[in-house]
Amino acid sequence: MTVVELKTRPRLPDWLRIKLPTSDRFARTHRLLDELKLHTVCESAKCLNHWECWEKGTATFMISGDRCTRACGFCAVSTAKPLPLEADEPRRVAEATRRMKLKHIVITAVARDDLADGGANHFRKTVEAVRELNPGIVIEVLVPDFNESDVAIESVLAASPHIFNHNLETVRRLTPSARHRATYDRSLSVLRRVKDKRGDTIYTKSGMMLGLGETEAEVLKALEDLRLVGCDILTLGQYLQPTLKHLPVVEFVSPVKFEEYGRRAGELGFVHVASGPMVRSSYHADEFNLPSAHR
Repeated sequence: MTVVELKTRPRLPDWLRIKLPTSDRFARTHRLLDELKLHTVCESAKCLNHWECWEKGTATFMISGDRCTRACGFCAVSTAKPLPLEADEPRRVAEATRRMKLKHIVITAVARDDLADGGANHFRKTVEAVRELNPGIVIEVLVPDFNESDVAIESVLAASPHIFNHNLETVRRLTPSARHRATYDRSLSVLRRVKDKRGDTIYTKSGMMLGLGETEAEVLKALEDLRLVGCDILTLGQYLQPTLKHLPVVEFVSPVKFEEYGRRAGELGFVHVASGPMVRSSYHADEFNLPSAHR
């Protein structure tokens, strides 16, 4: 008799348990997004926080479709041949933002390596549409690396988002296995270029997942590298394996360790740090109090 060992995901520790929504606001948010035919990274990336965020009436809009041209080892977003861009998507994102009465919006996208500009112009149009319909809103973009294209980066910056977010995701050693067709140095270069182009008029932001097997020394080195390119805002959260086909969790990092990393990041000079097991790139993004001089 042959014994087959089934692959299973490890049991989550108590600090990663979630509470299901108790009000109807979650359902209302779901209906609105469905009505406007919008994608969110909350659903596409199987984020555990989407229960909490949708109940609060917040969401991270994912533009340019829900098919990514890359196949990163950590990400649940589908990899497939993308569909053409939808010309009215920027208007629909702006309308959802108005109806949800958002004060801070996060706009992200799948990687679109099939497009000459990587989808940068679609970002610009979406930011402009959101601002036109929602004056005074704080706009954060969470972008792919655009293959380090200056033209693409300039296109996004032309719309004057308040926060430019691009995730480093993990430490240098683990980048090749975790990030398809992305590199550690390219991500740092994208953040550096934004600072070089816009200086103190824009905040740059980046995030990392912990629990993929990185060492403390590697994490601290990554934080130093981010500060060296002028990164202002940092998020650190626990990696969770979305399916058995994705990279396994090597370690569940304790809340105490996240607190320590958050403290060390503050000492390095980040102006805002969110560090905790449930933290994601746009989780509680509105807790960063954007100074009035930057609005």
